[in-house]
Amino acid sequence: MHNTHMTSRSKPDDMPARRPEPVADALGRPLHDLRISLLDQCNFRCPYCMPEAEFHSDYEFLKRQQRLTYDEIVRVAAGASALGVSKLRLTGGEPLLDKNICELIERIAVLPGVKDLALTTNGMLLSPLAEKLVVAGLDRVTVSLDSIDKDIFRGMSGGRGNVDQVLAGIKAAGAAGLGPIKINVVVQKGVNDHTILDLLEYFRGTGTIVRMIEFMDVGNRNGWRMDQVVSSRSSLQQIQKRWPLRPIGRSYPGEVARRYEYVDGGGEIGFISSVTEPFCGDCSRARLSADGMLYTCLFANQGTDLREPLRGGADDDELRDILSSTWLQRADRYSELRRPDIAEHHVLKKVEMYRIGG
Repeated sequence: MHNTHMTSRSKPDDMPARRPEPVADALGRPLHDLRISLLDQCNFRCPYCMPEAEFHSDYEFLKRQQRLTYDEIVRVAAGASALGVSKLRLTGGEPLLDKNICELIERIAVLPGVKDLALTTNGMLLSPLAEKLVVAGLDRVTVSLDSIDKDIFRGMSGGRGNVDQVLAGIKAAGAAGLGPIKINVVVQKGVNDHTILDLLEYFRGTGTIVRMIEFMDVGNRNGWRMDQVVSSRSSLQQIQKRWPLRPIGRSYPGEVARRYEYVDGGGEIGFISSVTEPFCGDCSRARLSADGMLYTCLFANQGTDLREPLRGGADDDELRDILSSTWLQRADRYSELRRPDIAEHHVLKKVEMYRIGG
């Protein structure tokens, strides 16, 4: 946590600290992380998430009344923190399209038990907001950036991204204290895999951590095929030829990235390998969609409706009971059970990534 906003985390006198009552799922995994999708809209049309052909100008996104209000989001976050959640991440869609996001951050940042409040963004709107996000109480930011090649980046963002604008946002976030900044790179064979060394070179020595993510079969619309996946092992070998790396330990239990550092002191990089080396056994994340569905797996095909009880008069104890019972019954381990060699397995209908974030 950064000294620049320590005061934003101080708890009001009338807010007693609730002792967490940790819960563990059917496989013994604790609930530590909650990802909150603020809205399903985005200013990009990345082909692997929201292809333009489907998400065109006439596409109907969630209406305001269908999305959770800030009051409702804060109630869910408070209930989750009482069950042991200490890490909260705001996602989308693109969360910075929410013009009042700083108000929500202020309210979540002071919840008892919340030790780490982060945000994932595509970075296009980040530069003018970075300072305000810090003042509101945000700790960290992760930026999705698949290439620093202007043409490739523009193509991977559906013709809507400007790499210079994103890089300016990353620089502003670093200057504001939103660090260490993490960069998420979805690596696709024949699309951007030949540009990852340039991206790594750009961020080497800056304190920014780049993470290579295997192209995943999230949702139903990205046309995923195994032959588009560049394995983390392959990426690691490619990078090692240019810069020697050595493995380093996890930052915290349940961390999904395998961490490495440059031998020459150039910083840290990570690999997220959910296709070739699944990590379901350590997964401690739940995801709240913009319309109030709680999902216990990124690849889930159904969730638990929280919007209905929130609007039906459920009190805080009842809401916490719903959260607790949902997690206690959880036995998801999609990535470990996935059989990439059997195409039929991917016919399963799954929730779309733009609804629950990455």
